[in-house]
Amino acid sequence: MSVAISSTTAQSQLDAALTAGKISRGAADNIRIWLTDPRYSDYAPEVIRQIAEGMWKELDDVFWTVIPFGTGGRRGRMYPVGSNAINDRTIGESAQGVADYVRRQFPERKDLSCAIAYDTRHRSRHFAELCAEILVAAGFKIYFLDGFRSTPELSLAVRHNRCDCGIMVTASHNPPSDNAVKVYWSSGVQVLPPHDAGIIQCVMSAGRLERVPFETAVQSGRVVFCEPEVDAAYLAAIHAQSLPGPRELRIIYSPLHGVGASAFLPSLAADGFVDVELFGPHATPDGDFPNVPGHVSNPENPAVFDIIIKRGQEARADLILASDPDADRLGCAAPLTGDPSGPWKTLTGNQIGALLAEYVLSVRQKMGSLTASHYIAKTLVTTEMIRRIAEAYGVRTVGDLQVGFKWIGQAMDEFGPERFVLGCEESHGYLIGAHVRDKDAAVAGMLLAELAAQVKSTGQTLHDKLDSLYWQYGYHAERQVSLTMPGSQGMKDMQAIMARLRSGPPWEVGGLKVAMVRDFVSLTETAPGGVAKAFVGPPGEMVILDLGIPGNYVAVRPSGTEPKIKLYMFTFEPPEQIANLEETKQAMGDRLGRMERDLSAFARSSK
Repeated sequence: MSVAISSTTAQSQLDAALTAGKISRGAADNIRIWLTDPRYSDYAPEVIRQIAEGMWKELDDVFWTVIPFGTGGRRGRMYPVGSNAINDRTIGESAQGVADYVRRQFPERKDLSCAIAYDTRHRSRHFAELCAEILVAAGFKIYFLDGFRSTPELSLAVRHNRCDCGIMVTASHNPPSDNAVKVYWSSGVQVLPPHDAGIIQCVMSAGRLERVPFETAVQSGRVVFCEPEVDAAYLAAIHAQSLPGPRELRIIYSPLHGVGASAFLPSLAADGFVDVELFGPHATPDGDFPNVPGHVSNPENPAVFDIIIKRGQEARADLILASDPDADRLGCAAPLTGDPSGPWKTLTGNQIGALLAEYVLSVRQKMGSLTASHYIAKTLVTTEMIRRIAEAYGVRTVGDLQVGFKWIGQAMDEFGPERFVLGCEESHGYLIGAHVRDKDAAVAGMLLAELAAQVKSTGQTLHDKLDSLYWQYGYHAERQVSLTMPGSQGMKDMQAIMARLRSGPPWEVGGLKVAMVRDFVSLTETAPGGVAKAFVGPPGEMVILDLGIPGNYVAVRPSGTEPKIKLYMFTFEPPEQIANLEETKQAMGDRLGRMERDLSAFARSSK
């Protein structure tokens, strides 16, 4: 049973804990603000209770910093209090910051509006209503998608309703403990510079949060439910990307306890796929993700597919598709041979991207709807195989983009959405068509099903098709490893690793010499024993080590949404040097293993 103490006593105990090393300086400073600033008066009693009970580890975790805006918005673990947690205050001040910033951009406007949607996570509906209440109080009209909807549909809703901004409540593929808000600008793209910095400034200066009760806002017409017309527009936009060809295919689809069934099932049906099974154990919307390994619904993880593959073998299916909880990422598995009861294998995000690129470009070329002015877009850490495919079709690649689909969205508006063909990022994010400005698992899944039906009609599997691309464009193998580094110490460790990569990088990785170090913060490149020289590129927290054999390189960056540092490894064997594809696969796999060991050892020694 807790003992009630005063705010003054709590602050004294906080000082003592700081002196004793039980809590970090950053956490102590932020806790003091929550105890004394009137903006946090509703939360002070809970903070005092936890201090009285000596919950220093918990308090340090949720107060050591102020939760930042990363590549996907503001994301983190849910906890009732804390500047570094997702709770009513941090979500509320995020909404207030958005409202204040948009109003400053358009001070004369009286018709500002915002689209809001949410996924199946715990408290997502609550946070969506909270955002609506704050924005209505700030003078906005809200277009609210009532019921679980996908992130790409929110992007479409912003543009469909001509909103000034949008908010999606989702933590994508994070664990059940997490939630987040993704913030969108009027273009349907997640906020970009300078708007992101401007919103952050407004968030940090948010005062007491004014709210209009949600039901009151609905009754007054300030909150409008818009899902019928937005659903129809979204599904029509997906179907508009369909391409002609066979549709004889047995598909199993899993939403991984998320929102995806609302888009996948009708879009596949409209495209002529009639043999589609919704995977029962993952069909129920559930923020605990109970039937997924580790309760993490991430289609990047092959283990997610294990039980679905068993069902696929039983049902003699041809293709398994799965989307993450907010249905913007796509994963898939396919039989290795023509016998679906035999072995199956998942495809990586890079492999799916390459297959989609070749399929869409080849069909559009045959249809005569592809020109030299068309382009595809990808991030710096996405396979170069996609660039080589685009070159074969005479199409430009916009590939010098930092991680985050918002940069692909920005490229679409810069180079023209009417000439955009496809966008890819290695973390299973794809967009075909210009109906949204974010990755869209439903449209990618529909087109991947079309390709699977096409290759089935010729007696092949998706794996056979991929091998044929390797013979044509060279063998590309990639690997991504995430090193989890939570809390304040984790942040220090990540900073130390990145600093050492710049000041004392390894000059050999995986048995290959490092030919160049490219630093995307300073935009300088350095050869062994050389002087740093400037290069042109997109600024961002990333270092790339180009290795001695062309096409082989590694990239290192901290995640913008999770407490992880990510290691990306790339290998390449030109087609003219491939004598035996299986031997090449083995050799490149061994090389990736050596790269991973060297990079992991470097990271451990840098902390």
